[in-house]
Amino acid sequence: MAGEKHYDFIVIGSGTSGGTAAYMLQHGGMKGLLLEAGSYFKKEDFTMSEEEYTPKLFWGGGCDFNKSFDLAFIRGRCVGGGSVINQALMDRFDDTALNDWKADTGIDFFTRDGMDAHYNYAENQIVRQEIPPEWRNKNAHKFIEGMDNIGREWKPMVRAQCDCATPEGQDCICCLGGCLRGSKQSTLETAIPRAEAEGLEIQAEITVEHIEHKKDGVTVHAVQHGAKKVFHAAKVVLAAGALGTSQLLLNSGFSKALPTLGHKFCMHPQFMNFAIFDEIVDSHKGALQGCKSDDPVFRKRGFKLENVFAPPIAVGILHQRLGAKLIDFLKQYRNFACIEVCVRDENTGILTTDKHGRIRIEKKLTDQDKSRCADGRSMVHQLFDSLKPKEIFHADWPFGLHLMGGCCIGQDGASSVVSPEFQVHGHENLYCADSSVFPNAPGINPGLTIFAMSHRMASSMLEG
Repeated sequence: MAGEKHYDFIVIGSGTSGGTAAYMLQHGGMKGLLLEAGSYFKKEDFTMSEEEYTPKLFWGGGCDFNKSFDLAFIRGRCVGGGSVINQALMDRFDDTALNDWKADTGIDFFTRDGMDAHYNYAENQIVRQEIPPEWRNKNAHKFIEGMDNIGREWKPMVRAQCDCATPEGQDCICCLGGCLRGSKQSTLETAIPRAEAEGLEIQAEITVEHIEHKKDGVTVHAVQHGAKKVFHAAKVVLAAGALGTSQLLLNSGFSKALPTLGHKFCMHPQFMNFAIFDEIVDSHKGALQGCKSDDPVFRKRGFKLENVFAPPIAVGILHQRLGAKLIDFLKQYRNFACIEVCVRDENTGILTTDKHGRIRIEKKLTDQDKSRCADGRSMVHQLFDSLKPKEIFHADWPFGLHLMGGCCIGQDGASSVVSPEFQVHGHENLYCADSSVFPNAPGINPGLTIFAMSHRMASSMLEG
């Protein structure tokens, strides 16, 4: 169309999926545009201040909520997306997760052999590091001691990071608000600058309102600083995550042809649990996360445990204290140890949009979710109790990480949104391999698998 700029591809969203796809397609000889609703920050722009980075880097000024306001959902809003604000844990899916996906979708490549080449690519594009014993802080040591006391298996975490300077005193709690050193292997530090060096155009602070699929490509309608923008590309990759991708397709009228659009939304509900000790623990110091459970019984029962912590404002919000009670509570911050229960939830959520096009999340914890939480918390209580703390208590507020589903992958448009070729059913110029295509919650950090599936998708696009 006259007045429109045309591209070989446009990627909407710049997190793990969007950054990976943009780099691969640009490197493969296509010429493209990357669109991101958030700002384009560099490592020099990040800060240790929780009150400063939260409204800048997160959707909703910190979080989104479900319709009943009893679940909060966290997602990144900046160039690099969730890869900038997550913990960069990188694990392959096990047979349990892959077998469940294969059974749910009928897609044959959801096996270890079928995903191996894609996992290999992902792992070779970033630096991965197992947290060594000498980097573990006291919170991690208490986790290990407690797990050993109750006879449960654990292992060190593997994170996408390099040159973290932990031995020199770097405190990686800043990781939650963007890595000041550029050590975290987010797409902001890896795929995106590589793609930009090869000619990728990036536009930040631009909101895509709707898209039109046509025989010759896709037209993208957006707003940037109050001005309407229109772009056209032969191919468009949707990479705005479970909420963003679902919202865009809903607002573009795709639910008429795809009746399951917005369905099967899931997450990994997180429940933080604390113990207060007489001695200083300083859980906010050093490597924020070092170890996790690796117990087959826990896996079968649908939860895992991780040693983790949070900055003071987040800890205060999680416990819903006010005034003097909050002050007295946070005075003990350096004496807190923390273990998180992460639940593999049921994919019962439904995403819709209101008359203004805003996302609406219908998601409640099911009886199974609550049972798994209670089971995990019981194990945490046993673990902490074996360490003889002054007090054990649980956070009041659960929150959702790893938002998934809404555009589930499957064999046909009647029961799914995205095909095994990562094309939106009935719309051959529209692709998606972000977390929105997950058919159910894996119970494992999704980052590496999003990376791997985006590699599969982009490889197919280049071959086609």
